Amino acid sequence: MGRATRALDRTSSGGVRFGAMLATAMAVVVLASVAGLPATGPGNAGAAVRGATPTGFAPPFSGDPRYESLAPGEITDPGQLNAPIGLAAADTIAKGLGLRRSDAFTPSQFAEFISGGGTGGIRAAAAVFDESVRILTNTVGRPLYSEVNGVLTPSVLASYGLFVNKKGMLESPANKRAPTRQVNRLIAPGGYLGRWCRANSATKSLVALYRSAYTIEAAYGYASQKISGAAQLVANTQAGVTVEVGMSMAPTIWLVNFALIYILSPVLAADLPAYWAPIPGPVADALLASPTGQVPYAQFASEFP
Repeated sequence: MGRATRALDRTSSGGVRFGAMLATAMAVVVLASVAGLPATGPGNAGAAVRGATPTGFAPPFSGDPRYESLAPGEITDPGQLNAPIGLAAADTIAKGLGLRRSDAFTPSQFAEFISGGGTGGIRAAAAVFDESVRILTNTVGRPLYSEVNGVLTPSVLASYGLFVNKKGMLESPANKRAPTRQVNRLIAPGGYLGRWCRANSATKSLVALYRSAYTIEAAYGYASQKISGAAQLVANTQAGVTVEVGMSMAPTIWLVNFALIYILSPVLAADLPAYWAPIPGPVADALLASPTGQVPYAQFASEFP
């Protein structure tokens, strides 16, 4: 999720003043604080925020009410666990956010971007994007491989909003040590993504992204990450029952990630998880108690189906 921390001072060829748009987005964060959202809090701070939505996610995790229904719902059948949304659903969600397939990078632009090629390309930056996409699309058929007790082990945990890093530690993709969190500085206004787009005839994709619901959802997402502690988990409360899920499955963060990945490649956006699943209680408790927001996957692998 991109940090809306400073505005671009350039006007694109499409006529969009990014600075004005992001100033509007940041106003959402200000309004949220005026409305009484806490500035800091534990991993399940969302449970204490008033104004919970029908989905069970509370502001700011629920994001803009106009787009919340586009985000994944909770699984109702075991077969939905870690299932990808598919390309047809991806196109529908994109349309709801104000994006079209024609807004995305061309296949050749994507190939250059994700490999660190093109004018001004940087392989190290591209690698962070590549790894982030792999983590967020860790759905059926797309396992991640990690060293767990010295053994290369596959895992598929996207619906839980969790992943196993290369060293075998279980964490939220929003953990400050995760590539999916570190990528924020690359997608922030004035960062690598914007520079690459302007240098490689992809400005129209950048314009489309900032014209879409991404801008407003990014502001909610920024506020969400600020109050979620080291574990970066989110509480969901329905019918008096509260469970935890990783930050990447909160509506606002999921929609921000979807918009970004769809702009890069609609085909990859189609591999994002279609449903969220509650993190098993012992796992959630351990993550919330961990000062780093990480726990050894080997200790908790048996908790996952």
